[in-house]
Amino acid sequence: MEISYYPGCTLKTSALNYEKTALALLELYNIKVKELKDWVCCGATFSLTSDNLMHQLAPIRTLIRAKESGNKQLLTLCDMCYNTLKRASKFVEDDPEKRDKINDFMDREDVNYYGNEIEILHLLTVLENLGFDEIKKKVKLDLKGLKVSPYYGCMLLRPKEIAIDDVNAPTIMEDVLEASGCEIVTSPFRLECCASYQVVNRKEIILDRTKKIVNSARKRGADLIVLSCPLCDFNLDSAQLDLLELDSDFKTLPILYFTQLLALTAGIDPNINDFSLHHIDPRPILSEKGLL
Repeated sequence: MEISYYPGCTLKTSALNYEKTALALLELYNIKVKELKDWVCCGATFSLTSDNLMHQLAPIRTLIRAKESGNKQLLTLCDMCYNTLKRASKFVEDDPEKRDKINDFMDREDVNYYGNEIEILHLLTVLENLGFDEIKKKVKLDLKGLKVSPYYGCMLLRPKEIAIDDVNAPTIMEDVLEASGCEIVTSPFRLECCASYQVVNRKEIILDRTKKIVNSARKRGADLIVLSCPLCDFNLDSAQLDLLELDSDFKTLPILYFTQLLALTAGIDPNINDFSLHHIDPRPILSEKGLL
């Protein structure tokens, strides 16, 4: 069985280590994926106004590409891509009149597109469907008590209509990480927004959120924060350097994609992690725990 794969923009640039580790894991788990041809940016965010149909063209074009691939399922890694594509699909499914108007904007596209023809899956859901026992079978390295704090943020769980798990008490990331041998540290801030694009013009909000999220995880004994969203990764990782400049007593905590950790425990070549992309170097703690 083959699943179509939509990478999105960030996975080809600043989140290359997320894509490389994810694809290596999927190959290890014998899950075949094929990248869509001629994909475009998903639009980055779902429009907050229901009459902004032009904003739906980018995600709908991606879903049309998925339909043309012949596969019924479309895999995403980026939380924001998942959120945007899933909500756009539901948008045209729920409102046929607006769906038809969107199709009228298209050039050389399939005007018979229907949003419910494609099942949009996040990687975490794919791994859940694979089965946690299958993940356990691939574990080669003992994590030696590595304590990780899963961080969900917003995009996988809000709104509830597109959530991949319980919106208030998700366990999917914890289950995946526990299958790889991690010890889970639960933080009350794991579902809080990282402040998203406020990093552009209200960076103080990012700093405040990052400080709360990082301090909460550290006080509970976490060695790492683990996540799946490239924007959350950028905000939580880079903002710690700014916090250090403002407060020399601030204690940093490395940020990893969950696929990086799974790839390390599975014995996959650690070079695909490209730790040079990290602002807070995770290698000291990973080396201490025998993962490097």
